[in-house]
Amino acid sequence: MTRWHTRTQQELHRPLAEAVGAKTAKAFSALHVETVGDALGHLPRRYLTGTETTDLSHLVVDTEVALVADVVGLEVHTNKTVTGRERRPRQRLEVMLSDGNARLPVVFFGRPHIVSYWQRIFSAHTHGIFVGKVGEFRGNPQLVHPDFVMIDRNGKVVAGREEGKVMAAQVQRHGLLGLYPQTSKLRTWEIASVESMLLDSTPELEDTLPEWIRQEADLPSLWQAYHAIHHPHSVAEAHRGAQRLVWEEAISTQVTMAVRRRSADSHDAPACRRRDNGLLAAFESRLPFTPTAGQDEISRVIDDDLSSDHPMHRLLQGEVGSGKTFVALRAMLQVVDAGYQAVLLAPTEVLAQQHYATITAMLGELASGDGLDAPENSTGVALLTGSMKTAGTRAALADIASGAAGIIIGTHALLSGRVVYNTIGLVVVDEQHRFGVEQRSVLTTGDGARPHELVLTATPIPRTVAMTVFGDLEVSTLRELPSGRADIQTTVVDLPAHRSWLTRAWERIREECVAGHQVFVVCPRISSDDADDVEGGRSPTAAVEELAPRLAGGPLSGLRIEALHSRLDTDEKKAVMDRFASGESQVLISTTVIEVGVDVPNATMMVIMDADRFGVSQLHQLRGRIGRGKLPGLCLLVTTAPPGSPARERLAAVASSRDGFQLAELDLAQRHEGNVLGSSQSGYSSPLRLLRVLDHADIVTASKDLAERWVRENPEDPRLLDVVTATEMLAEGDLMEQG
Repeated sequence: MTRWHTRTQQELHRPLAEAVGAKTAKAFSALHVETVGDALGHLPRRYLTGTETTDLSHLVVDTEVALVADVVGLEVHTNKTVTGRERRPRQRLEVMLSDGNARLPVVFFGRPHIVSYWQRIFSAHTHGIFVGKVGEFRGNPQLVHPDFVMIDRNGKVVAGREEGKVMAAQVQRHGLLGLYPQTSKLRTWEIASVESMLLDSTPELEDTLPEWIRQEADLPSLWQAYHAIHHPHSVAEAHRGAQRLVWEEAISTQVTMAVRRRSADSHDAPACRRRDNGLLAAFESRLPFTPTAGQDEISRVIDDDLSSDHPMHRLLQGEVGSGKTFVALRAMLQVVDAGYQAVLLAPTEVLAQQHYATITAMLGELASGDGLDAPENSTGVALLTGSMKTAGTRAALADIASGAAGIIIGTHALLSGRVVYNTIGLVVVDEQHRFGVEQRSVLTTGDGARPHELVLTATPIPRTVAMTVFGDLEVSTLRELPSGRADIQTTVVDLPAHRSWLTRAWERIREECVAGHQVFVVCPRISSDDADDVEGGRSPTAAVEELAPRLAGGPLSGLRIEALHSRLDTDEKKAVMDRFASGESQVLISTTVIEVGVDVPNATMMVIMDADRFGVSQLHQLRGRIGRGKLPGLCLLVTTAPPGSPARERLAAVASSRDGFQLAELDLAQRHEGNVLGSSQSGYSSPLRLLRVLDHADIVTASKDLAERWVRENPEDPRLLDVVTATEMLAEGDLMEQG
């Protein structure tokens, strides 16, 4: 159980069930609200004055809505309904709502006396708030049995269903009504009722931040902020309360990063100085290419870091194909030369196997370990994944424990307690955002000296994201691509407008294969049985298991086609990738499992089906799998998204630019930074719930200075210690499953 130093954090982290009961708490869990603090931090998405109206022309079927509208028509219809042995009259009341332009029918069913009661309410009071799920009847949206309250033109509640009492009281007492993100089982006024109960029943909390920070940032207390958010007298007051919570996240994150940097500086690390006649020198003397200026410059910086007796904590970001693995391998060889092991942690087995194949190929005989014919400067390279056969696992574990493997490559299996390392000097984490924030520190913490740490990412990270999410790391950037890389043409294929273009795409795939090249086809799903985010009647997205046989028996018949996805076992995935890498297969139909790390220079074309279902940065990463040699590449983004939609704008941006940093800024502007970093695929739980680093860049910068001062001047402040604990609990909320 977490030990808190302050009563405030203890109360905020109290399970919601203890405060409101298990049944209510279970309803809140669908909103990812588990504690008292989560509930108080569940903000209304908008506020109503009770006198405005909602635009009814943009309602989406199957979504929960809370809207304000005028009643402009009533009709009662009587039906005969069999109930048991009797035939009792049952009536249908049709209420027509209007925002002054668009209209929306609302339907109620009931016995005559109930319908008569509702009819009197709607006849006497024509302005109300209606909450329910948008349904559809004969192709048009409608509401069936919504919850409602009727209000006069001054915002005073005058009538309504029983469920609206809390909402009515809030409008009457405060003049504003907060509409909360809700579910079908938890209505906005039920949420408001719980918020009011928590504020009334919880003793006033001491603040989580020092008074001097609140004064310098001009912030209300946390308790004042909660009241301003849930019981506002003005929109400005509510906004000020919400801003306090944004600052809370920013300062908490920056404090945590500052504490991590301070902790890192207090530890020793193995000093791994470069040897002029070691393994690294032998490797560099055999290079068949000239490193880029950027690769050499960053390698020199890493050389200095590794030579220090303090742990390196560096993030290396770079464009797709910029040579990050080469820089990382240089660092690993320098560490092996010093007598230590280097560990490379990859998020997927496909990527781990690709790294193993790439590194052993780059090293050649230098990766032969202590074999009889091994050159003087060589090391063993071990691969460990969760689903390897017993014999292979046993051999890898033995080589790791004995130190025979100087370079160790693997997945989360490397984090299990069964792995005994000899002497770790460096941990390289590839695509760190695919792991929980705390996972990358599993191999780098413990008593005594800590290993150096190098984090790699092919997702360009805007500066404000780097400051917030990777604030404990020094950042290096590779922008220059190795010479000889070919251009990639990217084209959006608008299926509704040009259905024949898809036929031409299959023909073009055949042409590429006949010319001796290879092609990727990417699908959003593995099979048609998988859940799909169908919206507004859109067709299901393409699935690997359906598309592969259809193409093999149709437009791509005769070509050597294989399918790849995460449900294949390890050996099968490796065999599929090996055959494609060797050129044995011509077309690989896959999910995004090939998004990072896959290096097939002969691949010249990629077709991304339902491309609008992917984010900008993800599309950029996928596109990076082609054009890795000297042959030009073609990437087709197939979509049914209508012109002018946000999805089409994203695709147009990808088609018009190969600048990953520019695209990352666009991605960040459109989506939450956690998703930009891949969390929607990884299960990563971001500690950033309200903070949007692009919109709040000034807050991020200012909070960094305040946080560093707090840590410097009062590092043992109980409030500070609790802030760090709370932030790290959020950050480690969803670690990827072991594998």
